[in-house]
Amino acid sequence: MDRRHFLALTAAAALAPALAYAEVLDYSPGLVQERLAKGETVFLDFKASWCGTCAAQERVIGALKSDNAAYGQKITFINVDWDQFGRSDLVRSLNVPRRSTLVVLKGDQELGRIIAQTGRKPIKALMDTALAAAG
Repeated sequence: MDRRHFLALTAAAALAPALAYAEVLDYSPGLVQERLAKGETVFLDFKASWCGTCAAQERVIGALKSDNAAYGQKITFINVDWDQFGRSDLVRSLNVPRRSTLVVLKGDQELGRIIAQTGRKPIKALMDTALAAAG
C-alpha cells in the first residue's frame, strides 16, 4: 500500500464515526416544528451538561448510532438544553417532566418516550421505533 492510499483510508476511517452523528442539532424555538413539517422523524433529548443520567443516555445513544449508521442517517436528533429551554413552550406542550427525557415524534404524534432510563435495551427500543417510523 502506498502512502496516498494509506492516508485516504486513514481519513475515511477517522470520518466514519462522525457520519453516524451527522444529524444532531441543538434546539432552537421552531426547529422541531420545522423538521416535523418536512416529514422527518425527530428524536428529542432533553438534557443538561451537569446531569449524570443524561451523560449515561448519551453514551448509549452514541454506541447504538455507531453500531447502526441508519439511526444517524434516517432520524433527526435534537438536543434540548434543559437549563436554557426547561420552561419553554416545547417542554410544556409535550409535558416533559424533567431532564433526561427522550421523546420520539413523527408528524403530530408522539411515538415513544423514556424518562431517566439509561439501559441499552429501552433506549434501543425507542431508537428502533424512530427508525421504523422514518422508513
